[in-house]
Amino acid sequence: MSRRMPKSISGMLPVVLAVLLSSCTSGSGNLPTDHERPVVVDMIVKMDRGDYWKTTKLGAEVAAKEYNVQLNFLAPDNENDVEGQIRLMEESIQRKPDAIVLAATDYEALGQVTDRTSYANIPVISIDSEVASTKVKMYVGTNNYEAGQKAAERLVELTGPDSEIGIINFVKGARNAGQREEGFLDYVARFPGVKVVDTLYCGSDETLAYNLAVDMLKRYPGLDGIVSLSAESSIGAGKAVDESGNDHLKMIAFDNPPEMLELLQEEKVQAMVVQNPFNNGYLAVVAAVKAAHGEKLEDKMPTDTKLIDLGNMLWPENQKLLFPFVK
Repeated sequence: MSRRMPKSISGMLPVVLAVLLSSCTSGSGNLPTDHERPVVVDMIVKMDRGDYWKTTKLGAEVAAKEYNVQLNFLAPDNENDVEGQIRLMEESIQRKPDAIVLAATDYEALGQVTDRTSYANIPVISIDSEVASTKVKMYVGTNNYEAGQKAAERLVELTGPDSEIGIINFVKGARNAGQREEGFLDYVARFPGVKVVDTLYCGSDETLAYNLAVDMLKRYPGLDGIVSLSAESSIGAGKAVDESGNDHLKMIAFDNPPEMLELLQEEKVQAMVVQNPFNNGYLAVVAAVKAAHGEKLEDKMPTDTKLIDLGNMLWPENQKLLFPFVK
C-alpha cells in the first residue's frame, strides 16, 4: 500500500477548519468588543511570503472578523531587512493604532523602537519571536527552546550516540533562531560522542540554504545527520539531501512546506517539527484586543509543536497542522 498522501484533500476542508476554529476560540473568554468602531491592530511580521506567514495571517484574519478588528498586515520583502521592519514600526507608531503585534526579525535591533510605543500608549504583543523590550504585554508563539530539544532528541535517536551532525539555521540575531539552536545544542551536549560539525545561517533564503547544505555535505562526507531550523532552511537543505542520494544521512526539518511533505513520504526526511501559525495569528490578535481594552495579560502564551513523521502524519489532529488551507 502506498504511503503517499492523496493529492486532493478539499473534501476535508470543512471538518479541519471547524476543528481549527474550535481550538482557537476556546478559552478566549468573554472579550469585550467595541461595536461603534473596530479595534485597529497593526501586525508587523518578518516577511510577506511563505506558507508560515500566510497561515499566520489567515488565523489573524479569522480573529479580526470575530472581534471587530481592522487588521493591517505588514512586512518587509525579506526576513533580513531589519531596517525595513524598524521603519514599519516607526510608521505604525505615527499612525497610533490601538495595538501592535510584532514578530521581531532581530531580538536586540527591534528593542528600542518597541520601547517607544509606550510614549504613544500603544500596547505591543510579540508573536513568533520575542523582542528585547519590557514594553511588550505578552508573547504568543512556539516554545522555541523546547522545539529545538524535540528536534535533537529525534535526530540522536536516528543517528546514534556517536555521530556527526550539522545545523542549518536561519537568521542570526532572531530570538527564535537562537532559542531553537540553544535547545538543540543543550540536548546534544548530553551525548559526548555526538559532534556538531558546523552551524550555518541562510538568512531565510532557500537558495543559500541549499548551497550551504551542499557545501556541508562535501566537507563532511561522513555526516550522519542534519537539522534545519525553519521552513526556508528546510526547503534548501532538503533539496541538497535529496540530490545527494545519501541513504545513510538522516534529516529533521522545521515547519511543513509542501517540499518537506514530499521528502517525508519518500523517507528522505525522517521528521518535521511543526508549529501552529494559524493559532499564533489568531491568539495574538485576541491578545491585542484585550490589551487595547486595558486587560492585564500573562507574560507568555506558549503554543505547542508536534514532531510529525510517517507514522503519525495521517492522524486527524496532525492533518490540521500539515494542511492549514492557506489562501
